[in-house]
Amino acid sequence: MNPRGKEPTMLAGLTTVAYYTPDMEATKRWYTELLGLAPYLDTPDYMEFRIGDYLHELGFVNSKHAGSELAKTPAPSTVGPAGAVVFWHVDDVPAALARLVSMGAREHDAPHDRGEGFITASVIDPWGNILGLMYNPHYLSVRAALKETS
Repeated sequence: MNPRGKEPTMLAGLTTVAYYTPDMEATKRWYTELLGLAPYLDTPDYMEFRIGDYLHELGFVNSKHAGSELAKTPAPSTVGPAGAVVFWHVDDVPAALARLVSMGAREHDAPHDRGEGFITASVIDPWGNILGLMYNPHYLSVRAALKETS
């Protein structure tokens, strides 16, 4: 059952976001500094961080395995940033954007007020992955509701 007491939905929730990287050690150092914690799973071919209020998994696959049986996912089919943008809730989009840029990320999309309290921006990490940032009032209300029920 989901938190609303209904049957599970087809897409029940985010489990893992996985990016490719050609440099596992540099990626580990960069994301460890950004997140303030080390990966809980760390191998030469895959590493994963558990982050945020719901311990979502942020993973990195060594790009030498892109499209291989080991990766269990197809190789990226484009050159440069592409695909879905996963937005992570942050309390202050401009401050988070500034921190990421100071660490070597490139601004991909400047902060935008999307209305009703939603603010988004995105960066491209040093390995070409798009990292979305969002101040999301809905996220805050869900987090508060779940805390009330626990």
